[in-house]
Amino acid sequence: MFAPTCLGRAGGIAAGYLADLALGDPRRGHPVAGFGAVAARLERHTYADDRLAGVFHTAVLLGALAATGAVSEYAARRRGPVWGAAITAATTFVALGGTSLTRTGARMAELLSADDVDGARRLLPSLCGRDPAALDADGLIRASVESVAENTSDAQVAPLLWAAVGGVPAILVYRGANTLDAMIGHRSPRYRRFGWAAARLDDALNVAAARLTGLVVAVCAPLVGGSPADAVLAWRRDAGRHPSPNAGVVEASFAGALGVRLGGPTQYAHQLEIRPTLGDGPAPDLADLRRAVRLSRAVQFVSAALATVAVSAACRSGRRVSPRW
Repeated sequence: MFAPTCLGRAGGIAAGYLADLALGDPRRGHPVAGFGAVAARLERHTYADDRLAGVFHTAVLLGALAATGAVSEYAARRRGPVWGAAITAATTFVALGGTSLTRTGARMAELLSADDVDGARRLLPSLCGRDPAALDADGLIRASVESVAENTSDAQVAPLLWAAVGGVPAILVYRGANTLDAMIGHRSPRYRRFGWAAARLDDALNVAAARLTGLVVAVCAPLVGGSPADAVLAWRRDAGRHPSPNAGVVEASFAGALGVRLGGPTQYAHQLEIRPTLGDGPAPDLADLRRAVRLSRAVQFVSAALATVAVSAACRSGRRVSPRW
């Protein structure tokens, strides 16, 4: 992919980010929800309490996404660079979820500041899969901060990174893998084996993005009154104790940047997990939740700028940044 094509990709990434910033997730007819519905229907035929069945299920769905992305991008490029930029922008917009994430985090803070704990519990499933009935106001704040942190990487930085590296097919495969992980990648009795492939693939696809997010969090820490050194210290010291190789990096760096302590007992619908503590200081309060939302917005902006600049720089240097499809 040489200059005309990769310049179109850079413009498409920027346009997709700006569209998400302005619009957020579509309220109806979101393509990700459509993919989830297809995956659920396919599961009726492919499910077995077996890893191999899960590998087949994941491969069929993501293979279809890769093929769709490759054909669509090739057809758009044949029509000209504007069409190539347009399909990159549309796909990036669909894959990003950062604006809806921060809007939900801000709404959670509003509800809790009004002592509407029941409303906050109803909102929590929009952020994470924890059992809201088991959480008081402090638990809802901690869950929200941790979810804002983790999803800053999963819903924003990772799609932007894959858009820069692999264009439309890579965006679709990443978003599909992330969706499958949310659907079947947890450790419930039903999905412990069937969801293994989806969970491991999602981990692999997020390795670079989580670490990039940690770096950008450290850079942006002063914007919320935090310290880059504290963010890096918490990351290096605490991330490895988290059960997720990626969420630990992002949550620890957020904890250090905010000067709070995250982690501890975490109640999901299927089980109670005892998480290690991340960072130093007190448990997060409402002000810290608002700071986490502001930090997430800053990280999202910087990540979009980095993705756009990186692709543009590759164009100017005359290098390929992805295979020719």
